[in-house]
Amino acid sequence: MLFFYYWGVVHYDYLPLGETVNNEYYQEVLHHLHDAVWRKRPDLWDAHNWQLHHDSAPAHSSHLIQGFVAKHSIPQIRQAPYSPDMAPCYFWLFPRLKTLLKGSHFDSHKDIIQNATAQLHTIPKEAFQNCFQQWMDCWATCVESQGAYFEGD
Repeated sequence: MLFFYYWGVVHYDYLPLGETVNNEYYQEVLHHLHDAVWRKRPDLWDAHNWQLHHDSAPAHSSHLIQGFVAKHSIPQIRQAPYSPDMAPCYFWLFPRLKTLLKGSHFDSHKDIIQNATAQLHTIPKEAFQNCFQQWMDCWATCVESQGAYFEGD
């Protein structure tokens, strides 16, 4: 799981090998995110000047998670239905990391994590800023199309 904002990465958490994301695991990740935002950007936390964008994964929309988000007053941006490309991780970050790691061979799960983390830290803040501009453009296109399905530009 990876959470980032306009200036870079806020928090990341790698799923243990052989595990799947469920409500309880995701709630623990959100606890860590909550602490990271509060610790790294208290100005954003205090002003409620940040929002959490979830994709449409079942663990993200569960009652447990929605209760956690409400309890901690975490503002959310809801994922548009049938629009998986609206999540910046899918249209920008994951393809970028895949390109950076393409052709590499890793001997262990630990090696994958170390290399992915190292590549993640090489992404300049301007790239994150461009990502958010792309994200706003995606949302504008979705609004203009009144939520109709579309692909590409």
